[in-house]
Amino acid sequence: MGPEEKCGVTAVSVPGKGAAPYLYLGLRALQHRGQESAGIVTSSHGRFYNRRQMGLVHEVFDRDALDALRGSAGIGHVRYSTRGASSVQNAQPIIIPTRDGDLALGQNGDIVNYQPLRRRLQQEGIEFIGNADTEVIGNYLATEYENSTSMEFAIKRLMGEVSGGYAIVMLHGQKIYAFRDPLGIRPLSLGKLENGFAVASESVAIELMGGTDVRDVQPGEIIVIEEPKGKKEGQLPLQVKSVKGTTPRHTAHCMFEWVYFSRPDSIIDARLVYEVRYRIGEMLGRESPAQADVVIPVPDSSRPQALGLSHVSGIPYAEGLIKNRFVERTFILPDQRRREEEVRVKLHPVPGVIKGKRIVLMDDSIVRGTTLKEIVAMVRTAGATEVHVRVGCPPITAPCYFGIDMKDRRDLIAYQRTVQEVAGLIGADSVAYLSMQGLFDAIQMKESELCVGCLTGRYPVSVPQEHRRLQKSLGDFSAEPGPVRATPAAARARGLPEKVVRKART
Repeated sequence: MGPEEKCGVTAVSVPGKGAAPYLYLGLRALQHRGQESAGIVTSSHGRFYNRRQMGLVHEVFDRDALDALRGSAGIGHVRYSTRGASSVQNAQPIIIPTRDGDLALGQNGDIVNYQPLRRRLQQEGIEFIGNADTEVIGNYLATEYENSTSMEFAIKRLMGEVSGGYAIVMLHGQKIYAFRDPLGIRPLSLGKLENGFAVASESVAIELMGGTDVRDVQPGEIIVIEEPKGKKEGQLPLQVKSVKGTTPRHTAHCMFEWVYFSRPDSIIDARLVYEVRYRIGEMLGRESPAQADVVIPVPDSSRPQALGLSHVSGIPYAEGLIKNRFVERTFILPDQRRREEEVRVKLHPVPGVIKGKRIVLMDDSIVRGTTLKEIVAMVRTAGATEVHVRVGCPPITAPCYFGIDMKDRRDLIAYQRTVQEVAGLIGADSVAYLSMQGLFDAIQMKESELCVGCLTGRYPVSVPQEHRRLQKSLGDFSAEPGPVRATPAAARARGLPEKVVRKART
């Protein structure tokens, strides 16, 4: 079973229509990316309407709630906490006051220099209501906007100073802003609706709104969706403007988007997720053949891999584990014992498929191994004579700092263990991982184009106490020169207040 999901973001502008129903559909499509909280902020003539609560999208928004979210432009967010407590104070989108109206912001990802930026903003008089890094980003943008000629310039300044992986949607007045980190670690797609435009973490969200996926937002690119100035008769009600935020020297797309996170029907950075996962299974079938009677996926994300492995090996494919889709979400349970108990409620074997058979159990990844251990035991109890585990990802041996909930090496089953030791711990007859080269071939990208820090311990940006991979520092992605931040001394010299007291709105 894979690591915990991160977050999902979406933004919509549809002149003459309500944005909230589109955002609701988009968030339902992204529910797999975050299941703790959901939120929507819309704008009507510069006035914001918002709702954010703990729970699933359909639990937070009923028809009355959507009707109350007025306006033709808006953003939405689903959250799984990777930084910041699981509480409504950290639910998104957040709303931050600026010099000429509020901005609302939703983020997918993590920033690694969160603490020093937060301390600096606090010293400048910023008050925080939560402890999520998104609030730091919002306040940083609002502060830079005080000293910038435009919001686009403030975003460029942010890109030059914030380090990590992020995809962000933002609402300021009626304008939508969307941008990715300079390495493209987190995904973001741009699409066309019948009467407007949409942005989402995955292309499938745009399609479920009734739209068409146009392209990926490029690493370091800023997308602005706005009404054209001096609009002429017959001109489209909206325009999409692309602004260069930074000039990346290489990319570092998160390989887990294809291995596990994204829906198989999504296109991530011009690659269909389903096809990548199918190739992963084919690679595994060639690299690590097994003598077995049936290939069984661990539902849901492992199905394409299992089909690819079955095709190459000639071993029949079967649905031997049935998933109960109406159980409590296991990752928010308070202790490991409860989570292990819930596995038996969430999955149930099909005895006729398993009994007396040698099984290839296909899983997308192994992180801690505790859930897979329960599944292997379940399959054996159902009568399997042998259980051979095949894993569609190389061994995870290092933490992730860019939006995935695996921060401690000691929790990772593959850390300082051999493949044979892992097999013994989970009770399998054998375990085989996809090779690194097999991963690159399946995604059809080079190692230098991907973030594989959790596999190698070498990261694409500087992380405290960790190894960098390519560039020397975040300065390699610095934005074009701009005004210096107003320090207290500079503020006094300009006759400005030394501190600007600002806090996010609930």
